[in-house]
Amino acid sequence: MNRFFSLLSSDKSLVMGIVNTTPDSFSDGGKFNSVEGALTQALAMCQQGADIIDVGGESTRPGAEVVSIDDEIKRVIPVIESIRQKSDVFVSIDTSKPEVMKAAVNAGANLVNDVNGLRAPGALDVCAELDVPVCIMHMQGEPRMMQLNPVYSDVVKDIQLFFELRIQSCVDAGIKRSNIILDPGFGFGKTLEHNLQLLKNLDEFKLFDLPLLVGLSRKSMLGTILGGASVDQRMYAGVAAAVLARTKGASIFRVHDVKATVDALKVCDAMNGV
Repeated sequence: MNRFFSLLSSDKSLVMGIVNTTPDSFSDGGKFNSVEGALTQALAMCQQGADIIDVGGESTRPGAEVVSIDDEIKRVIPVIESIRQKSDVFVSIDTSKPEVMKAAVNAGANLVNDVNGLRAPGALDVCAELDVPVCIMHMQGEPRMMQLNPVYSDVVKDIQLFFELRIQSCVDAGIKRSNIILDPGFGFGKTLEHNLQLLKNLDEFKLFDLPLLVGLSRKSMLGTILGGASVDQRMYAGVAAAVLARTKGASIFRVHDVKATVDALKVCDAMNGV
């Protein structure tokens, strides 16, 4: 078992630091869309304790513009190559495009993180060929329209069924079940009530016996709970949400505020004897 798989199979909570090479991401758009800026941020996150650096080249916030394959590759590949030259930290590629997945893994990425759950044509086959861990996220609709009117009969059960079907599709395509990570997709086609139901019942996804990744950092649900707090005023709420998710079985945490989250999760792990 290689070092990355050993890390994923451990009981330790893992922190995934977000590096968006985009001009329009909801929290840090435009801050790290140069190779030098993105590399500096990635290395700073490593110093703060990040286990994984998640590199993305297309915003998935509501209303975000579609990015071409070529433009996305031009944004992310130099950043991944630069990180790989300076650090042996694990790197994740945040994309839904098979072509970008392949280019990123060839450049040194260790993990494919897909908000679209490998539903794009060719994504399953590419990930089976690459033989790296994949994160399957649930999203109702698509980023441009997902928050208009999300409806579920039962948000937890509906997402459980989605995971069941996607896991089977992955396995049928040749992806090892042990390579699959699940993400319920907080904020992706969900109301505040849906998000809170998911957080409260996160442990119901343990039935799949697969690592659970959550992305709660700076999300609009936190701003709503805090009475309209801006993106840069949501760190403490995000850390609290991560701790609650940890107590409910989540093991990978995709965050902007690495140091604060690492410290909080160390307390959780210490309590659990990890």
